[in-house]
Amino acid sequence: MKVIVSACLAGDNCKYNGENNLNQKMMDFLQSHEIIKVCPEVLGGLPIPRPSAEIVEGQVMNNEGKNVTEEFILGAQRAFEIVQKENPDLIILQSRSPSCGIKQIYDGTFSGRKIPGHGLFAALCIEAGYKVLDIEDIDEYLSR
Repeated sequence: MKVIVSACLAGDNCKYNGENNLNQKMMDFLQSHEIIKVCPEVLGGLPIPRPSAEIVEGQVMNNEGKNVTEEFILGAQRAFEIVQKENPDLIILQSRSPSCGIKQIYDGTFSGRKIPGHGLFAALCIEAGYKVLDIEDIDEYLSR
């Protein structure tokens, strides 16, 4: 099985704060599968670390008030090109991210409040019909 994962979930220090979201349960499950790591934000040219960003009225703004929509769109497109080239069996993405969020994203107020929605990369994958899993649903997925 070929699986694309958010690079931060695989332990790459590519989160906005320079850290990662290593998910050992996911990594244990994937050890016998082909893993392809992507970080749309890095692919879009954003640095590590970088100011946190949220989607505000259709635009991606960082917490310093800078519009980074162009970088997020570019990163989503570049990551999606990898998806199209690799044609994975499964895509596992980080929750709530403005790039990778599947079920929810932050509401754009930088208050921690969540709303239903997709990150830019996740939306491309979902709309194209790929099997996409929110990392928060890994336990449920593995119990099937």
